[in-house]
Amino acid sequence: MQAAVYRGVDEVRLETVPVPEIGAGELLVRVHTCGICGTDLKKIATGSHSAPRIFGHETAGVVAKVGGGVRDYQIGDRVMVFHHIPCRECYYCQTKTFSQCEAYKKVGCTAGFAPSGGGFAEYVRVMEWIVLEGTVRIPDGVSFEQASFVEPVNTCMKGIQALGLRQGETVLVMGQGSIGLILSVLARRAGAQVMTSDLYPQRLTITSGFGFEQTIDASRTNVTAAVRAETEGRGADAVILAVGGNALIGAAMEATRPGGRVLLFAQTIHSEARVDPAAICVDEKALIGSYSASVDLQDESVRFVMNGEMDLERLISHRFPLTRSVEALKLAAHPQPDSMKIVMQPGSVWEGRT
Repeated sequence: MQAAVYRGVDEVRLETVPVPEIGAGELLVRVHTCGICGTDLKKIATGSHSAPRIFGHETAGVVAKVGGGVRDYQIGDRVMVFHHIPCRECYYCQTKTFSQCEAYKKVGCTAGFAPSGGGFAEYVRVMEWIVLEGTVRIPDGVSFEQASFVEPVNTCMKGIQALGLRQGETVLVMGQGSIGLILSVLARRAGAQVMTSDLYPQRLTITSGFGFEQTIDASRTNVTAAVRAETEGRGADAVILAVGGNALIGAAMEATRPGGRVLLFAQTIHSEARVDPAAICVDEKALIGSYSASVDLQDESVRFVMNGEMDLERLISHRFPLTRSVEALKLAAHPQPDSMKIVMQPGSVWEGRT
């Protein structure tokens, strides 16, 4: 089969690799759609993981082979698969910090080499514990593209939960890529009055199409001033930073009222950042982090996606066959004004397309 193989820092190659073999209790899934996630891009750019690996974890496809003892799935079933499931018993699971669980950190999907998700390939092996607790059937009438958003929606739900939004609070979401827009919808769903900002007016046009009227063009307008003008000079009750890098952490703190909260959602690389300690101590602003998914929100995220509470397919701006996977990853790593969610669609998905 073909796969996009990570070979080192900023080096991914389209290669021919063996189709992964499965054992008892496992599934082989033919990938239809796999979204490109920012965490995959950061692993490729920083060389944080050993090579070779095949990344990709926002995976939806069709069961192609069933291992011995599997009773709940059969060949032809349409499924999406999570790649992490916690043990539910350790200290971190008991404190609901699932992403720190050692079992959670053990990836349960692979296209070969070290288990790393594997969705950037034609087939992915789904290991036993993921088959049991992390595999979800896609209902009739729901597309593979829509279903591929279940895992990223879960991570966004976890962030909104960590923020503890209250009815009527004003929330600023900085960054309106696909994740920022999902966070905006979920914040509104929680009862917040949502303001959005982005450097690209094209993205704000998409945001407006989802019913958000208070949009701020950060390329032309001081975001903090605009937020304060709408909040009697206070600032937002909460700010969600859905942009990678650390340059906007200070701006997010400035746009938050005294006693408010800032959620860092995209800061997934260990680095140093400048933060005003008095903003946290004297102004009593809280800096909150949220990373990865929560098993407690698995059912809710599935319902949200499969019931079509948000038309997530509208977020997809680019679809690439696996043969153009390197190009897809480069575009995702260097987003353009017209790029939102980028997905890879291996194999027969492209039969008959021009």
